[in-house]
Amino acid sequence: MIGIRDESAPAQPPPSRAPELSAKVFSEAGWLQQNLHLEHRPGQERMAHAVAAAFLDDEPLLFEAGTGIGKSLAYLVPGVIHATDCGRQLIVSTHTISLQEQIDKKDLPLCRRLFSSSPELGRYADFQSTVLVGKSNYLCTTRLSHALAERADLFDDAGYAELLRIADWADATPTGLRHDLQPPPNPEVWDSVNADSSSCSRRNCDCGRCFYQRARARVRSAQVIVVNHALLFSLIAAGGARAEGAVPDASGVLFPGDFVVLDEAHTVVEVAEESFGLGLSSLGIERTLKHLYNPRTRRGIMKKRADAGFRQRIADALDASGQFFGFLAGTLLAERAVVRVRETGAAEPLLGEPLAALERLVAQAADTLEDGRERDELLEQRARLRAIRGGIDEWLGLANKGHVYWAEKGGRKQTIVTLRSAPVDVAPELERCLFGAGVSVVCTSATLALAGDMGPFAAGIGAASATAEVAGSPFDFERNMRVFVAADIPLASQQDPRASIDALADYVGFCCLRVAGGSLVLFTSYRDMQAVSAVVSPLLVSRGRPFLMQGGDLSRTELAQRMRDLGNAILFGTDSFWTGVDVPGDALSQVVIARLPFSPPTHPIAEAKAEVIRERGGDPFNELTLPEALIKFRQGVGRLIRTQSDRGVITVLDSRILAKSYGRLFIEGLPRKIFSRLTMENRDDQFRPFT
Repeated sequence: MIGIRDESAPAQPPPSRAPELSAKVFSEAGWLQQNLHLEHRPGQERMAHAVAAAFLDDEPLLFEAGTGIGKSLAYLVPGVIHATDCGRQLIVSTHTISLQEQIDKKDLPLCRRLFSSSPELGRYADFQSTVLVGKSNYLCTTRLSHALAERADLFDDAGYAELLRIADWADATPTGLRHDLQPPPNPEVWDSVNADSSSCSRRNCDCGRCFYQRARARVRSAQVIVVNHALLFSLIAAGGARAEGAVPDASGVLFPGDFVVLDEAHTVVEVAEESFGLGLSSLGIERTLKHLYNPRTRRGIMKKRADAGFRQRIADALDASGQFFGFLAGTLLAERAVVRVRETGAAEPLLGEPLAALERLVAQAADTLEDGRERDELLEQRARLRAIRGGIDEWLGLANKGHVYWAEKGGRKQTIVTLRSAPVDVAPELERCLFGAGVSVVCTSATLALAGDMGPFAAGIGAASATAEVAGSPFDFERNMRVFVAADIPLASQQDPRASIDALADYVGFCCLRVAGGSLVLFTSYRDMQAVSAVVSPLLVSRGRPFLMQGGDLSRTELAQRMRDLGNAILFGTDSFWTGVDVPGDALSQVVIARLPFSPPTHPIAEAKAEVIRERGGDPFNELTLPEALIKFRQGVGRLIRTQSDRGVITVLDSRILAKSYGRLFIEGLPRKIFSRLTMENRDDQFRPFT
């Protein structure tokens, strides 16, 4: 007799074999070891077990996985199995596009090899995966076609030449991704052809040709979707699993029923602060206005409709923007590059009326058009003008009481002024959109805990009730790492600021030339990096050593690749180079820590957080500044040993690690706790790198 299915009964999800099969994959003499001949790593086995259990129970997990554990496989293998068995999607979010590509090109193919190697895993071998980046990174072929057709309205001769270069590249590129086009495209021209527009849609585009629509189609059918943290929070802000058209009260972060891994999770709070805050730059506003109509070139998407009245409104808005940001540059930012705003009305709202007038005129122009691409584009420009006006009003009025507001100037000539805000405490928002989404969220990194305590990280990310585990690195640091600490470099002082830089430069030159392989020198400020470079780079070049430095034409990814290729280069970097740089082998034989990585306590976010801590009777240094520095220090040190066969030197040139009581915490954060003290007198004998 054939049973009749009770349609009223709730559907039961299919059972997941992730815990069972992960145990067989990662155990000693398991399928990973037998079939792919990879070594058994107890930490990896432990992590895979914990991750599979978290997925099965839809529970959060915080897992610190020391360098070399193989954390990518430890979450991807159970993740693919769970996604396939349950018909759900695994979202993997990491810090940068280059790390996304590493997961896509290295780790996921290894998963497919594993699944193909065993009959019991065979059904998982054909899993679908895709990488998704922000819309502005993709070329939209529909917008490209229209830009070519309307070139006389949009571009001068130089712009048209750039458009033709992009069109030639479009015929050859398999991805349509901006970072694959070298040299990088002109920003103004790219703005006219990228997918970050409502006119790039399934309605307007050929979904077989448009690179972004093809990427979205792959997302719909994929079991594994690899994103970056900035895109993750952008999609969450757009509604995520609760976006328009989704099932009400659906569980999930981005898609109904999905589950998430946050790799490089130590960067999540910083990215979330930026994503949930405000960021309006003078350059961005100028580009938005000139995209509509550029008075100098007499081109723009409104050229055909730009009567004398509209042209005057554009000129008025550009003039008001220049006055508004010029006033801030000449007053608020006259002495410092970053200044907190504590009171409303930091400047006159000069842009309000000109932007509102343009909104009305663009809306009127859109109302004369039939539904379609051109109308969509104009309506989107109206929305952008409204968002700019709203953002400026918010900033001037300090409207969000839970945010801190500031202005900063940047760019190579320090001429770009940006209005910014950020939540003082992002944990409640992360708790709501991630850990309160009803699905498993796994956070992993090599550096989450402080002296084995995951409590500070858990509280900061909004996951106070999550299970937390720590598994150390399997690498033999005692044999393969040597640590040296300079004891006699004077601290920077206002009385004699040059003495510290001169001593630092002397040590950097000495240490880099004594190590045959490559050295990564990590700074905490551009000013120190440039000052030391002015002294050291001529010396290094005269000795035949390639010298690379952050801040030129090459990106971080390109600089790291040059370092790999050259084999004995000296690379100077700051901030972003403390994390995510992966140069295995002799090409990175030394990491030099120029200063302990304390963030400036005067930055508006740090200052606002410190005020909250003081108000409840806490100590901002011990609760905020020091923990952040310890994590960053561990990240910097972690650049050195990337594989089992790597070996090299950690050289710390900040004597506070010896002189201050908190110095012992940094020493405890080193994989190898034994170190040699260096002075000018003994360093010739004591500084003994591997040969």
